Amino acid sequence: MPTMTHVVRNLKANVEELLPPNRLLRLAADLGLSFRQRSLTPVVTSYLFLQQVLHGNPAVGELRRLAGFDFTDSAYCQARQRLPVAFFHRLHQAVLGPCRAQAGRNDDALWHGHRLFALDGSSFSMPDTPELRQQFGYPPGQAEGCGFPTAHLLVQFDLHHGYLLRALASPCRTHDMAHAAVMHKDLRPGDVLLGDRAFCSYAHLALCQRRGVYGLFRAHQRLIVSFVPGRRHVGPGKVGPQDAGLPRSRWLKRLGKHDQLVEYFKPKERPQWMSAEEYAALPESLVVREVRFRVRVPGCRTKEVTLVTTLTDAKRYSARALARLYAKRWQVEVNLRHLKQTLKMDVLRCATFPGVMKELLMFVVAYNLVRRVMVEAGQRQQVEPNRISFVDALRWLRHAEPGEELPRLKVNPDRPGRVEPRARKRRPKSYKLLNRPRAALRQEALKEPPATKELAA
Repeated sequence: MPTMTHVVRNLKANVEELLPPNRLLRLAADLGLSFRQRSLTPVVTSYLFLQQVLHGNPAVGELRRLAGFDFTDSAYCQARQRLPVAFFHRLHQAVLGPCRAQAGRNDDALWHGHRLFALDGSSFSMPDTPELRQQFGYPPGQAEGCGFPTAHLLVQFDLHHGYLLRALASPCRTHDMAHAAVMHKDLRPGDVLLGDRAFCSYAHLALCQRRGVYGLFRAHQRLIVSFVPGRRHVGPGKVGPQDAGLPRSRWLKRLGKHDQLVEYFKPKERPQWMSAEEYAALPESLVVREVRFRVRVPGCRTKEVTLVTTLTDAKRYSARALARLYAKRWQVEVNLRHLKQTLKMDVLRCATFPGVMKELLMFVVAYNLVRRVMVEAGQRQQVEPNRISFVDALRWLRHAEPGEELPRLKVNPDRPGRVEPRARKRRPKSYKLLNRPRAALRQEALKEPPATKELAA
């Protein structure tokens, strides 16, 4: 019977230092998991699962070659099934805890004394099974049997170090704001939370203010913003035809050109993602700051950006500083690209709901382990963690011998103002899209008469 040390040695990955076996055993013991002495113990199964994710989620046959010992597909799947979803939640926290403790000692990560975090929404797909269809549903415009179930993914990142603090999967047709309040649990008073237009709402701003968290969001496209001093506004209540085009906020103070303090009023309509009791507890009005700036980067698609923030002190937080801070939000898109494309999390393999949740959490664990390597390399090489190549850190984590010292990793060049077209060069295959279930099309094809060949005279 192969031992855990034998497995780790054959996997040739330096994960034992980042995720010690005794920590995995404590997680299993805390959950009351009992297991026989077998080849695929919880420790060995966790390491195998992690290696499978780090190597691009290959088939079990490839994983056997990486592990260096033999086990069947069924035995490995059953070993993963024996581990509950709660084990992977605790595994995520066990990896994230030391990462955040290390990040908390870094004063360079602070912006004006504040920690920075960012919210964003994304998605991933999975096999087309009845259980997953019922749990997550199809994207709009897909008929049953003609596509794949897709989950909505809400993520929260540490903006400086890139750690993925929380990833929440929900049905496909879920708004980004539906679970944004859950993400606030990882924040403490004084933190700054960034987000795009989807997160700019009265209710979200009020929740952030109640928790002592500062919000910086791009103004929603339906929000009417005017920087005319002393302008008219429409108060809370019904809006008549004569009020068309007027802002719903009350002007308070001019802080600079395209920089002002305004008062937002509580809308009469409650958002669907909040209960009536939660909405009633929100204040009747909020004082926020609106800032607008021009994007003067040649080739940039966006030419003008309007921000809404609760950072109302114009002396401490200038409009230019807020604009530069919001530009850092784009790093979230880069992080999601590494998670979904580099690690290949855009399509999961499990066919059950618990399996999908375990697979998602293991991808989060693997991502944070790579990020921890990047942070350590950045400290040694005296560059920001985001400058370290994610792919180079991933390759070292895959192939380094246990105990091998971290070498100098590749540093990506700083290229401000880089512009690339939002278009694909590689053309997709010219096949028709599946617009009816495969079984129906197969039966239809079988009924067609065979093609006849014309014989030459």
